[in-house]
Amino acid sequence: MPTKPIDRQPQNRQPENTPSLTNPTFRLPQPHHPTMSKKIPISVLILLHDNAGNVLLFNRLNPDGFWQSITGSLNTPNEPPFQAALREVAEETGFRLHPNQLRDWHRSVEYEIYPHWRHRYPAGITRNTEHWFSAQIPAGSAPILSEHSAYAWLPAREAADKVFSPSNREIILEWLAQFEAA
Repeated sequence: MPTKPIDRQPQNRQPENTPSLTNPTFRLPQPHHPTMSKKIPISVLILLHDNAGNVLLFNRLNPDGFWQSITGSLNTPNEPPFQAALREVAEETGFRLHPNQLRDWHRSVEYEIYPHWRHRYPAGITRNTEHWFSAQIPAGSAPILSEHSAYAWLPAREAADKVFSPSNREIILEWLAQFEAA
């Protein structure tokens, strides 16, 4: 049985160099792990939505037809998931969220890494822990595509049917239930 996310405000103890609408000089930090070529099995999933029940989805470049929310692994073992979420949104969409826009669900799921993607991780790693976040953005916002071939604003139920990942489907449906109850 899925646990209900804790609805708390994120703790905003973020460095001054954070992506935000009020900090136009922000520059994305470059990963500093020259000897680390494999992915860290800790990731973030960020559900971007508007205030009308719609969700922004992205079609990955490879494989095509893999629709998803924003996702990504931590760059370093010490990168906080909250920072990774802000970074991933900026990298994959060009949107610079203010830290107060990002909702930390204080929820993570662990899942089996598909065998055809395990080569991206250190030997013997078969599971990933994914931390959930969401952010409300203006309806119809158009992202800059860098890691995706297309995007679509969809009603949440349609988006839940379109995504490939079970955890992505779960966060969409949980968000929708909260949206409809509000």
